[in-house]
Amino acid sequence: MGTDRPGAGLRVRSTDLPLSGAVGTSPRARDHTRAFLEDRDPPLAPTVVEDVLIASGELVANALRHAPGPCVLRLTDDGMRLTVAVSDTSTEAPIPRHPDLSAGRGGFGWHLLLRIAEDVEIARDPRQGKTITVTLPVRTDNATGNRH
Repeated sequence: MGTDRPGAGLRVRSTDLPLSGAVGTSPRARDHTRAFLEDRDPPLAPTVVEDVLIASGELVANALRHAPGPCVLRLTDDGMRLTVAVSDTSTEAPIPRHPDLSAGRGGFGWHLLLRIAEDVEIARDPRQGKTITVTLPVRTDNATGNRH
């Protein structure tokens, strides 16, 4: 899956998944992310797997909901950090909203991403849209410590 590039003694893995936005896009992105994470040696701590699945799910869902057209999910593991990036056709940055518990209109995703991520970047290209990249630290099954 993806590409392996040697860099500074670390095995860098990366994969891109073009997504059309058709029915089944979100589960396809989740399955692709899970397969990418399961292919890692040493295995990641379960909380890292959960955080990466949350990040990819939120970014893809937001791209499908707020941007017209297709998007691309890119996952990268450089041995120290995992990045989840989604490129879509909208140049608009996410607008944080108050979470809505009663009407079911969401508002939780952006706040959650900011909480679990080490870093969140938004790169805009007026001709093509934007890419939102979430960076998470790598912890393996042998690592100890709290979530965040």
